[in-house]
Amino acid sequence: MIIGVGIDVVDVARFMDTLGRTPRLREKLFTPAERDLPASSLAARFAAKEAIAKALGAPGGMNWQDATVHRVVGGAPQVEITGTVQARATALGITSFHLSISHDAGIASAMVVAEG
Repeated sequence: MIIGVGIDVVDVARFMDTLGRTPRLREKLFTPAERDLPASSLAARFAAKEAIAKALGAPGGMNWQDATVHRVVGGAPQVEITGTVQARATALGITSFHLSISHDAGIASAMVVAEG
């Protein structure tokens, strides 16, 4: 059963300008496994985290570090959740996320379906 759906779109250049102006934001938004990715991949992961939050009903108090997007060679990206994100997903009965991310022409996008 589909419990939630989320989508987000990010302008890569604007997002990177924001990270440049606020260097500590990179540590706040991304896990160590994500931080050193190219600009388009960072923007896509931010879009993915926003889409995940929307699929969870956009509750306050969630930690950005509690969701990691992993690249899977030859497959769809995988979402790893812990802490606050895991607690919200469990409360909603979510057992898996289906994630699609893309980036082209300076735009990064993500769409997620939360299933339970």
